[in-house]
Amino acid sequence: MATTSEIGAAAPMKNIALLSASQAIVGSQQALIMSVGALVGVTLAPDPSLATVPTTAMVLGLAISAGPSAFLVHRLGRKRAFILGALISILAGLLAAMAIIVSSFPLFCVALATGGTAAAFGQQYRFAAADSVPAEMKGKAISWVLAGGVVAGILGPTMSRWGREWLPGAEYAGSFLAMAGLALIGVAILTQTNLARATLKTNTATPRRFRDIAGSPDVFVPVISGMASYGLMTFVMVAAPLAMVVVCGHSKDAATTAIQWHIISMFAPSFFTGAIIARIGARATTGIGLTLILGCSLIALNGTSLWHFDLALILLGLGWNFGFIGSTTLLAAGYRPEDAARVQALNEQLVFGVMAIASISSGLLLQNLGWQSINVLAIPIATGAIALLAWGDWHGRKVEPAE
Repeated sequence: MATTSEIGAAAPMKNIALLSASQAIVGSQQALIMSVGALVGVTLAPDPSLATVPTTAMVLGLAISAGPSAFLVHRLGRKRAFILGALISILAGLLAAMAIIVSSFPLFCVALATGGTAAAFGQQYRFAAADSVPAEMKGKAISWVLAGGVVAGILGPTMSRWGREWLPGAEYAGSFLAMAGLALIGVAILTQTNLARATLKTNTATPRRFRDIAGSPDVFVPVISGMASYGLMTFVMVAAPLAMVVVCGHSKDAATTAIQWHIISMFAPSFFTGAIIARIGARATTGIGLTLILGCSLIALNGTSLWHFDLALILLGLGWNFGFIGSTTLLAAGYRPEDAARVQALNEQLVFGVMAIASISSGLLLQNLGWQSINVLAIPIATGAIALLAWGDWHGRKVEPAE
């Protein structure tokens, strides 16, 4: 783990600002995919039931690349690894546009899987920020970087509408070309960063055994709460556009707008989530996030009007923000510097592996059991994660005097 002194007193804030800008630009790829991936999929797929496969391919690409990208960040260095991720994002946009132009469903799936690989590198931005500041600033640093997602949440759906008819006969191809152009700007931004080393090498510290790391409540509680926050968000969000358009008869524009508000809700609280964590703690903030996800399911179970979808997706976004940033902050304070690479890789692999499972099962459940089944299943998972957080708090208070 790097210290502030390694990169200069002013460098951490400059790097956080640059990472936030890159998050806004390169991260818009995910917002675009989540907005129109299933809608493009339903026009290219040989069977409508396969409409969510491209979005799932993106999630699988992210899940498969999550662990390796974390290790590459430690092996190549953060700056080079992040630039590599942005270059992969350019490739993904070009492949997706080509797939739409030639009406190739398999190529579209490959393109979105490539986009998932690029997103895996972007997920490491938050650890780069957390490891560059003192312990009491970690929550704020993570929040400020993720705040770039507010712009991403606007850019992605805006590109989908703006580029939708750009190329006649190839709906949304222009949107993905615009995405590739934005990723090129992201590369330029990342070249200006001066990021600290991903790990602090020491002659005295000995890495712990992996089972000891994974068995520590300071590690497995935030990992599981992060899995629940990201998994439930994906589980509900992937199905929502198709539920709105195909099941409930709402327009494509209405679905795009709902997802846009959802994505903005995911990232807009980042401007103050760090301050909330500093005031009430990361564990309580995570618990609030999971409670908001519960609220999303309850709203969705009470109706299928536009306002039901809009409000549910806004609560889902807010819940993800508090849950994910809170659990990441808990985790960042729960491991030793010499264990950083393994803990971060473990967390990324598990969180985004669950995200992939959630995406796959979401589409299948929507097709076979309907929109309500998705929201019913979310309730016990969120409740269990909240209970685990409470146990973690009790365990921490119990062992504190002995330490």
